[in-house]
Amino acid sequence: MKLKSILALFLMSTSLLIAQTDILIENVKLLDHNTASLTKPMNVLLSDGKIQKISASSISTKNKDFISINGKGKTLMPGLIDVHVHMVFGALTMQQLMDPNMTEDVLLAKVGTNSHEMLMRGFTSVRDAGGPIFPLKAAIDKGKLTGPRIWPSGATISQTAGHGDFRTPEERSRRFFGKPSRAELLGATFIADGRDDVLTATRENLRFGASQIKLMAGGGTSSAYDPIDVTQYTLDEMKAAVEAAEDWGTYVMVHAYTPRAIKRAIEAGVKSIEHGQILDEETLKLMAEKNIWLSLQNLMDNNDNMSEQRKEKRKPVLEGQDKVWPLAKKLGVNLAWGTDFLFEPELNKDQNSYILRLKKWFSNAEILKMITQDNAELLQLSGLRSPYPGKLGVIEEQALADVLLVDGNPLKDLSLIANPEKSFLVIIKNGKIYKNTLKTK
Repeated sequence: MKLKSILALFLMSTSLLIAQTDILIENVKLLDHNTASLTKPMNVLLSDGKIQKISASSISTKNKDFISINGKGKTLMPGLIDVHVHMVFGALTMQQLMDPNMTEDVLLAKVGTNSHEMLMRGFTSVRDAGGPIFPLKAAIDKGKLTGPRIWPSGATISQTAGHGDFRTPEERSRRFFGKPSRAELLGATFIADGRDDVLTATRENLRFGASQIKLMAGGGTSSAYDPIDVTQYTLDEMKAAVEAAEDWGTYVMVHAYTPRAIKRAIEAGVKSIEHGQILDEETLKLMAEKNIWLSLQNLMDNNDNMSEQRKEKRKPVLEGQDKVWPLAKKLGVNLAWGTDFLFEPELNKDQNSYILRLKKWFSNAEILKMITQDNAELLQLSGLRSPYPGKLGVIEEQALADVLLVDGNPLKDLSLIANPEKSFLVIIKNGKIYKNTLKTK
């Protein structure tokens, strides 16, 4: 049954995929981030996975078998980017993840569908912020499954009793009792205490192909052991991860909310702060001064499915996010956007609509730039560890060919982004067509 599930997903993905060839998209208006406007009608040639040529005049191609798409004056924009997803944790409930019958084959079958749906929502690139991601990424890159480009962090790295300590009550410390927890065996997390353990965990993730490292630097709302206010990892432990990552030409991102935890992370050399909804002005100014990225989210409100403990832990985070977004913008902090859906698969369908929550503080043009060009700049902090070298998030010659054809002008009506099934007429990733509702020739 497992093999049948994998085969079904493989056939589904390949049936939707048109083999890579030259694609000529004519009569489209390009989303120009520099002018925050649409260009006059242009023609765009995609070849070898890149945007090869953009011209107001007709474009010829040497490839006689090229695909031609008449854009009919619609908007061509870069593919969407979500820089804080958990492709596995977001596709499964906690109960499913901890099921003793969960194997790699079963996991791939479950998360493969979600991966395909994410691409069909227009997300052509994501940064996975921790979890057993490598099998899924490999399957997508080999064409066995369909999904976005993935910048993988690998297993989260957490101290004992930290935000990544997913042990059940009966699971004892590996340090004292010698047995790894189930979450560690699944590749979901490393529980690493002390400089040596942190170095090993970091290097192990890099060995498997991590493009950046995810460290837990403070308490969380979805974890059992740690209050939201606690600071996690000593400065020396955190520096160990940063040094090991920098030796490989990449960086460390940290989960943290409080000024104390974030100041320690900055001192250690961390380049990206994930969350930070309880930040104060002093620390935000420090981040702007040090050119540190703030990868923020607009978290959902509490609901009846949450425990009272989790609701209480989320209270200061929810209260803080309405203050942090506008203050960070005012102070000139590098801002990125992500969703961070965890263990609630039903939320995934709302990924696009969460973009609209930014309208409280940003113009449509600013939002479109953030979820494409700005998020792409954060991805490229991985340097030579980036699994997909090249420029993303813009419609420019030689940029990677990840584009969406939108039925309308999202600069005027951002709600188009939240209705991908209807609004996204064409979805192309790496110069391959995954959706096309227009006639081709």
